[in-house]
Amino acid sequence: MPMHDWSRVDANVYHDFHQAWTISIRNALNAGLLPTGYSALVEQHAMGLVPDGLALQRRTNGTLDSKRSGGLLTLDVPKTRFVFETKRGLLSRRASRIAIRHRMGEVVCVIEIVSPGNKDSRASLRSFAEKTCEFLEAGVNVLVVDPFPPTSRDPRGMHKAIWDVLEGEEEPFELPAGQPLTLAAYVAGDIVAGRGIRAYVETVGFGHVLPDMPAYLDADHHVAVPLESTYQTTWETCPADMRYLVEHGKLPGE
Repeated sequence: MPMHDWSRVDANVYHDFHQAWTISIRNALNAGLLPTGYSALVEQHAMGLVPDGLALQRRTNGTLDSKRSGGLLTLDVPKTRFVFETKRGLLSRRASRIAIRHRMGEVVCVIEIVSPGNKDSRASLRSFAEKTCEFLEAGVNVLVVDPFPPTSRDPRGMHKAIWDVLEGEEEPFELPAGQPLTLAAYVAGDIVAGRGIRAYVETVGFGHVLPDMPAYLDADHHVAVPLESTYQTTWETCPADMRYLVEHGKLPGE
């Protein structure tokens, strides 16, 4: 199923798809992709922050074992087109933070699917980028899926907006021609190991198939989030008029 241009329709139309896609991803993760002891929950409060998408939460303590933990956990480094790592010492802030635990366990990863409201003003864009950085600096991994093309407020895409907050606009990044949409998996750094925040970034265009993207559960282990199959499942259950509107920019007969 090709990626559609959701900027062609009203934000309320996209909101319906956004909610349904979120649930589809949550269901896929809970249906065997996550290892034993992990759950995917929708819109949970995490350390005083409110993720727009999903929260992966751990119910039991212990070290992940990719061979015995269940699910489809992997240590393989993602083969994304772009890889970044922070150079600044931002992680020192984590030493004085207190992690608030959910009753089901520790929040280890959030998945954010960008909405038009995240880009409709400079303040909204900055808030989204800063919220993402707060998660990372608190030790929570993040996967950001941006199905909208750049605006005048994020001319190089959402990843660049987030990375500018982390690195102070020092890292160059240009979107490839014909691929204005960004998918970015962020791995919270490790103070003890001296490892900065990492980013694995893919770019896609309208009509392209979405690649699986990693959702990290700790500094090394991740599960592959099936963006394409969940997108297709969601699309197939949309009302026929809605699908026509997205594909043609108007309703039948207009």
